[in-house]
Amino acid sequence: MSKVMIALGGNALGNNPQEQLDLVGKTARPIVDLIEEGHTVVVAHGNGPQVGMINLSFQTANLTDSKVPEMPFPECGAMSEGYIGYHLQNAIKNELTRRMIEKSVGTIVTQVIVDEHDDAFNNPSKPIGGFYSEDEAKTLQKQKGYTMIEDSGRGYRRVVPSPKPVDIVEIEIIKDMVDKGHVVIAVGGGGIPTLREDGNLRGVAAVIDKDLASEKLAEMLDCDILFILTAVETIALDFGKPTQRELKTMTVEEANKYIEEGHFAPGSMLPKVMAAVDFVKSNSRREAIITSLEKAKAAIHGETGTRITSN
Repeated sequence: MSKVMIALGGNALGNNPQEQLDLVGKTARPIVDLIEEGHTVVVAHGNGPQVGMINLSFQTANLTDSKVPEMPFPECGAMSEGYIGYHLQNAIKNELTRRMIEKSVGTIVTQVIVDEHDDAFNNPSKPIGGFYSEDEAKTLQKQKGYTMIEDSGRGYRRVVPSPKPVDIVEIEIIKDMVDKGHVVIAVGGGGIPTLREDGNLRGVAAVIDKDLASEKLAEMLDCDILFILTAVETIALDFGKPTQRELKTMTVEEANKYIEEGHFAPGSMLPKVMAAVDFVKSNSRREAIITSLEKAKAAIHGETGTRITSN
């Protein structure tokens, strides 16, 4: 059986705690399907709505009550990892118990090392938190040093850097848990972006793409398959056009060609394809699969999804 890294898309989690709690029970079933077949499974997840909600809650409360602290963004990320991980590990464990499978499930709040010289720190691009008027944005920019941009006519939002993952601080703990047969949830939301400075660790206000962080973890754990689960069953070229066509398989060379031709939208399918390419390039025996959560079991048997291979 294979060692499988599963990167869950935001559609598996919902937009608020209650919606998430309702959804994770369904999310757990395809994951446990793979475990039941004998695969070793590691799980990662996004946290876009959740970390934004936490950040906005503290910001709003701070504006009306100065006694409420403004929560730094790395701490907001840690909070989101913790509560999403709690919901997932609870749901997965319940599903395992229903099927009489004896396995422990645990979440590792994960620090992911980034490079302080990454170009992303000079070009913040990832919107977080709520929307503000132009005057409010100018005030935040002046008082707190935020970078604020106008977002699609909806108002102004804070943007933070989105650097690439370089290393994972808790990798040895994660490896140990995986080797002992436990189900591990890690690099949630891409992990907490962290710098190494003179031997010390320091969290920074940034967001790491969770698909790229999942790829990094999959590579470091020597996984066989990187499963990127999203809202669609297969990748399509010319998406949304009359000429749209689905891709069942794609080599690294073909994927790079399609990337250059602009077939994949930034912030949507592009980082998923890039993560898949990086994973497969790291070892020719590896493969990546992009499909929907509901089709995970069928996709691992080659019945659906888009499979990315070295050749």
